[in-house]
Amino acid sequence: MSTNTLIPLNRNAAEFISKPKKMLINGKWVEALSGETSQTYNPATGEVITSVAKGGKEDIDRAVNAARKAFEEGPWPKLKPNERAKLLLKLADLLDENAEEIAHLETLENGRSVKFSSAMAPNAAGHFRYYAGWATRLTGETIPTSRPGDVFNYTRREPIGVCGAINPWNGPFMAAVMKLAAPLSTGNTVVLKPASETPLGTLRLGELIQEAGFPDGVVNIVTGPGSTLGNALTLHPEVDKIAFTGSTDVGKQIMKNCAETIKKVTLELGGKSAHIIFADADYEVALKNAANAIFMNSGQVCFAGSRLFVEGKIYDKFVADLADYAKTYKLGNGFDPDTILGPVISAKQKQSVLNYIDIGQSEGAEVITGGDAAEDGLIQGYYVKPTVLGNVRNDMKIAQDEIFGPVVAAIPFHSVEEVIEMANKSIYGLGGGICTTDVRKAHKVAHAMRTGNVWVNTYSLVDPASPFGGYKQSGIGRENGSAAIDAYTEIKNVWINLD
Repeated sequence: MSTNTLIPLNRNAAEFISKPKKMLINGKWVEALSGETSQTYNPATGEVITSVAKGGKEDIDRAVNAARKAFEEGPWPKLKPNERAKLLLKLADLLDENAEEIAHLETLENGRSVKFSSAMAPNAAGHFRYYAGWATRLTGETIPTSRPGDVFNYTRREPIGVCGAINPWNGPFMAAVMKLAAPLSTGNTVVLKPASETPLGTLRLGELIQEAGFPDGVVNIVTGPGSTLGNALTLHPEVDKIAFTGSTDVGKQIMKNCAETIKKVTLELGGKSAHIIFADADYEVALKNAANAIFMNSGQVCFAGSRLFVEGKIYDKFVADLADYAKTYKLGNGFDPDTILGPVISAKQKQSVLNYIDIGQSEGAEVITGGDAAEDGLIQGYYVKPTVLGNVRNDMKIAQDEIFGPVVAAIPFHSVEEVIEMANKSIYGLGGGICTTDVRKAHKVAHAMRTGNVWVNTYSLVDPASPFGGYKQSGIGRENGSAAIDAYTEIKNVWINLD
């Protein structure tokens, strides 16, 4: 571990975690009806951070009831669009004012370097400001008809109702923001279930939502085990829409549950994104992009560039240089100012990643660098060194399964047609990258890739105005942009006979 002194925990963050955390239901901070709690852990040290209410089905019931009442009877449906916008803008200002605290909570519970978690609050504020603008721009259309008589035909956009949101642990704060901004701007109410590993930032967001002045019951946060709360939320007859970010296997179960009452669903699921490096690419840019695309957040990113396709004529050199580049990343506690890569989320995830590396070697892949756990000084946390695997074939398990760790599988290719075929040979289709200086080639390959997001000569850029989601088993629907407005509104067609 670096000899540098760790950045001290923000005073407000320290105060926030000093007391057991409750759930937000109908504007009140309440314990679970069972009285049970669970503990959250710091993945950098394995130490307990604090205890959190362990909700159950009965807590989902009261949260959904509160959201339903706020939607149908409370002041929320009566608010004018500009009043909703003011609340979202106030929340954005509060996020800016509490930026360091939010960054520190993210680093504490998720492990990512504070260098990167410092962007959480500003990005979240931008997200709410973007959707504040949508609150006053929800318009329908008038439709000319060919029916007999004098008929006025028009459409309205109306909120769906009570929306359930189930979030992952790898980007907990922004995931919560992305599940709140669009539905709130369009007049929905929300029951939010954060990942049991990372509830703290979301609970702090709940406090800021209250401080901003949102009416009781508009946003409810229930903490606890995913299987119990997820099933209760997705099967609840009073929930109209489910938005989920997480694994494909869980997403399949959520679809089955939602089918019981024909709920609307938005699913942002797994990925095994292809990152294609052509020999004509700007070499240094491509090298940096390839490293950052897989190692950011210790590879715990759904759209990580985990399948690295490198043109054969530069494959050996590029893979060797990527291994050297990976060695420059400082691995350590996120509060160490030198740290670039923090731990993975848990001991279980650490073992899963290491198991995949073993599987890769048994399949014939070569560990170019990494491949093992942390060095002395990091033994208490859940660290895995950035790992580059060479001699990989596209049909290997390590090239097809989502590892969700700092592990890249490097695969050679020899033609545009070959790499397009290999890139698309996956059950996933969330992200993809291309590095080339040939603009015609860039467009050709980008258009051919069966994936929801493609970055050319860059990677992982996201924006609240830009739709995000996947093809195939990477999900259904889109978050962000106008696509999210579609996801959280119903279109009502009204016909009026004027004769």
